[in-house]
Amino acid sequence: MPAFDRTLNARLPIARRFASTQAITDIQPLGNGLINDTFLVMTDAAPFVLQRINTAVFPRPARIMENLQALNKHLQTKPAGSVKLRIPDILPAVGGEYYYEQKGDYWRALRYIDHTESLEVIGSTHDAAQAGFALGHFHRLLSDLDPGILHDTLPGFHITPNYLNRYDQVAAKLPASSADSRYCADFIDRHRHIAGDLETARQQGLLTPRVIHGDPKLNNFLFDRHTGTIVGVVDLDTVKPGLVHYDIGDCLRSCCQTTAPVGFDTDRCAIILASYLAEAGAFFTESDYAYLYPAIRLIPFELGIRFLTDHLEGDRYFKVTEPGQNLRRAAEQFQLCEAIGRQEPAIRHIIARLKKQTPESCR
Repeated sequence: MPAFDRTLNARLPIARRFASTQAITDIQPLGNGLINDTFLVMTDAAPFVLQRINTAVFPRPARIMENLQALNKHLQTKPAGSVKLRIPDILPAVGGEYYYEQKGDYWRALRYIDHTESLEVIGSTHDAAQAGFALGHFHRLLSDLDPGILHDTLPGFHITPNYLNRYDQVAAKLPASSADSRYCADFIDRHRHIAGDLETARQQGLLTPRVIHGDPKLNNFLFDRHTGTIVGVVDLDTVKPGLVHYDIGDCLRSCCQTTAPVGFDTDRCAIILASYLAEAGAFFTESDYAYLYPAIRLIPFELGIRFLTDHLEGDRYFKVTEPGQNLRRAAEQFQLCEAIGRQEPAIRHIIARLKKQTPESCR
């Protein structure tokens, strides 16, 4: 067995709790998630993914695992060949439990979906179409699953007014001290009226809670290395009852943001939405279409508030590698929100065109 570095060597006894009779040959960090610690465990049989669940974010890890079991069980009821996305199988620990607790840390293991890769940026129109398909297919597969049977693993997640209220509480105690933080604070004040767009529609019965992924950014989709098609979806900790509009907005935020300068690619947006609606249009209502643009605009605003609040509270939630990183992340999301606002007519035109193209039988 090759030598492990000191940090990864500490993971070896934990990995053995899930490896059964397999010999572990290597453990390496996997991905760049901002919440959980994730490792790829190589064995003499099949690799698997080992994760430490961040209990500061998810204080009841057992509920995450129960949700994953519910998803797997539901997908198993689908006709053969109708499910085109895989979600990772749960690997039990020694003793049969679906997680392992040690000194307050909660660990779980998931089957590794081999021959796949995640992307950080969209590289082609094909990639964009695949992202739209994957999210739409995910929503369609779960559209007949009662969201009420799922735990809300992260209460308050994607409830934008709650994030705004928390920011207000924190900011009241700390004066803005830099150009970036003043820019962020001013941006929030000028746009706080949009915070309740989706939640007000939910309260009015215009938008219906369904099963959502909660974090469908691009790098949570797994592309087959050989075909370039998306075959899997990961990071399902935030699967919960919610509004699919939060998912759509977050997927578009992740896939359509451009840099230097920060902008929003409307051509890419059109491709993703077309592929999404080809899968999910069957359950879309007039109100669902009406709130697509507000969702696209809202998500970077919400994420910017979350980054800024975390910066002001000492970077407790999102991982950082250097001081001020969450502040810069916040400023970038507000710049994206601003870019989306400048292109509102173009984005609304795309939505109206796609709505007309959706067959009446799918609306």
